[in-house]
Order: sequence, then structure tokens, then C-alpha cells
Amino acid sequence: MELLPPISIAELTAQLLELGVKPGEVLVVHCAFSHVKPVEGGPLGLITALQQALGEKGTLVMPSMTDDDEQPFDVRSTPCRGMGIVADIFWRLPGVLRSDSPHAFAAWGAEAAFITAPHPVEIPHGLDSPIGRVYQRDGQVLLLGVGHTENTTLHLTENMAGVRYRRRKRTCVFQHGAPTWVEYSEVDHCCENFALADSWLDAGGAQHRGRTGYAEARLCRSRDVAHIVMEHLRENETVFLHPLGVDEQCDEAHLSLLSAPDFPAEK
Repeated sequence: MELLPPISIAELTAQLLELGVKPGEVLVVHCAFSHVKPVEGGPLGLITALQQALGEKGTLVMPSMTDDDEQPFDVRSTPCRGMGIVADIFWRLPGVLRSDSPHAFAAWGAEAAFITAPHPVEIPHGLDSPIGRVYQRDGQVLLLGVGHTENTTLHLTENMAGVRYRRRKRTCVFQHGAPTWVEYSEVDHCCENFALADSWLDAGGAQHRGRTGYAEARLCRSRDVAHIVMEHLRENETVFLHPLGVDEQCDEAHLSLLSAPDFPAEK
């Protein structure tokens, strides 16, 4: 196999700016580094390029949630390996803040404190959450080597649309210094059909495509994602769910509708 030459940090930065990343704005990134590499400096090089593209007045945000709901979440030590190596390195860096929640996000830059302020465990991805605050700041969403199946903004959109399906969840947190179980109902399913957002955003001219490193990149605005996808959810609130019998997580979400109250749409 022919080895690919590493792409420099300067070239990565130029690619990000050409794609449409805006200096001084809020940017949430979902990334599979295996598709981006090889790049100068590895994952740290990519983070540096993202910071350089955003500049001193910008804010870089990445998912930082726990992979283990059976152990109490500790903001100082709990890894987030399921979010990829870039995200798991990012939250550990000097100057990066991390929200104190099993559904954590990490942020660096001008709006980092606002993005990572306390948020309720029971509604992981509502307007009062890091991903909701990216929406409030009219932030951008960057998908590097991944598709919309990894786009947390779509869960925010489900909450904003007031979908009624839920899955029962529980997680362990520290309360008053002691491990405590929290049980809640979350808007959740297998997320495979989040891929439908690709064609909806393309049709609305709301998605830029290009390359960053060696990965396919998609860039869109959080508000564009929410407003376009919400139209489809209002037509059919189960558009993201597989039919019954295809997937256990989607089945649980479907069955919850049998006794679901009406949930108000978030505004």
C-alpha cells in the first residue's frame, strides 16, 4: 500500500477556511481521525489547525461524554474514547473546559465557559445543554470523516420539535460527594436514519462539502440543521425510527409512543 504524505497544519487550516469555517465563531466538531490522517502533529495537529482557523475570538467545541454509564462520571478523569481520539485528547488540553455531566462537551475559546456551564442530566441534548448553546450562538457544525449519524445537533432538533418517543436510561453521577443513580427518559434510537439529513440539507443548499486532511468534510450551521430537519419531524415524528422489528433501540422508542404524553417543543 502506498503511504500518503502527511498534510501540514498550515494546509489543514487553509482547507478549513476554504470549506467555510468562520474565524471568531462557535464550531462544534465530530471527527473520525482515522479518515483525516496522516497529518502533521497527529490529532494535536488537527486541533491546532481548528484553533488557528477559528482564531482568538472563536470557540472550538467537541463531544466529551462518558462511554460507561455504570461508573460515576468524573469531569477530571472519565475518558470519552467512544467519541474518537481527537475528542479524548481535546478535553485534556490546557485551557479547555469540560462540562460536568455524563453527557459532557468540551470547549476552548471565547465562549467556552458559556458552552460548558452546568446542564441537566435528564435532558442530555435540549436547548439548555452544550449543543443547545451552540445553536443559541448560531454556531457551525463540522463533520470530519463521519456523517450525520454522529451529529448531536439532530438530537437537539428532536427535542425542539417535541417528538414524543423516549428510551429509559440511567447514569451514575456524584451528588454531594457520593455516587448516585439518575434515571430518566431520553430522546434516543439507533440514529442510522440521521443519514437522511444529508439529502435534506443538500437540497436546501445548507451544507458545504469538501475535504479536511484526507477526510470528507461537511459543514453546516446548527440553526439550518434544526430548521430544515424540524420540518420533516413535524410531518412525521418517527421519520428517524426504523420500522418495528428492525432494531431494538428503535422498537423501544416506537413502543414508548403507546403511553407517551405530549412534550412541548423547545423554543
